[in-house]
Amino acid sequence: VFPFYPLLSIEMSLMSRTTMTTTTTPSSSSTRAAIMAKRMRSCSSSSSNKSDGGCFETHRSRRHRFRQHHRHHHPTADRGETRLGVRTKASSSSPSSPKPNPNQMLIYVPPHPLLKHWLAVARNAASPSALFRSAMAEIGKILLYELSRDWLETYEAQVQGPLAVANVEVVDPTKPISIVPILRAGLTLVEKAHEVLPTTKTYHLGYARDEKTLEATKYLDKLPKAGFSMEDKVLISDPMLATGGTIVRAVRDVLDKGADVKNVRVMCCVAAPPALTKLSETFPGLVVYAAMIDENITEEGFILPGLGDAGDRAFGTTDD
Repeated sequence: VFPFYPLLSIEMSLMSRTTMTTTTTPSSSSTRAAIMAKRMRSCSSSSSNKSDGGCFETHRSRRHRFRQHHRHHHPTADRGETRLGVRTKASSSSPSSPKPNPNQMLIYVPPHPLLKHWLAVARNAASPSALFRSAMAEIGKILLYELSRDWLETYEAQVQGPLAVANVEVVDPTKPISIVPILRAGLTLVEKAHEVLPTTKTYHLGYARDEKTLEATKYLDKLPKAGFSMEDKVLISDPMLATGGTIVRAVRDVLDKGADVKNVRVMCCVAAPPALTKLSETFPGLVVYAAMIDENITEEGFILPGLGDAGDRAFGTTDD
């Protein structure tokens, strides 16, 4: 989990980084030891000069290099203890543990293998409409599990089990999550919300994007007439965050109804840097969950490589 701006800067630096290739083949253990010692000295001097290039192996993946970069600059992020052969995570209450800035937007990209699988199905242009929609529903279901991990309010209780009374913890049914899908593609990600969240309320927002100006115009507003309270938790669903025009309008409309930005979460399938930049500049404290962050958008406002028009693909209207 990383704040958006550091994430963007690190990603850009990784894209432009070049690595050195070593062609010398060690012929003995002493030679290998000398080479390793030389590399250790090189990395140590590089670290003291605030430089992180050159300390990574040539064939490591970009994701692995990103993880190493994060650990290099945030040494307490993954630090734990080993007790009796079992590694434990560092306590979140430790003063040395890094804490997210509440006034900075956060973007979460869960590293779940099933999320990657269904994203691959959704990206495939050969996937028929029914399969594409099913893949989007599965992506939404996984993201719902992830975003609700530390978001739902619970209370302790007791239930009578088959053999004895059990102490349990349950989600508070008096505090439903307000789901706001942006029509029409936003419906696909929350199709299985009722399977994940015990209690929900669903409201709808509809926007039409001008193909020339890429500006969003609202044509449907089904937000609660009484508005939201500052304590209400609101989830906005939009599969594609490309230019950011639509999602910024949606978040603004929800906040204008009284919601607190710290209790609002955005769920999407694919996001692009222009949309994330607009969101982070406009709504500090917002939290976004995405299956993937793609690199760019076209002049027409479509994400590359993206998914195409998610609404048309989900509802079978690609030829209309």
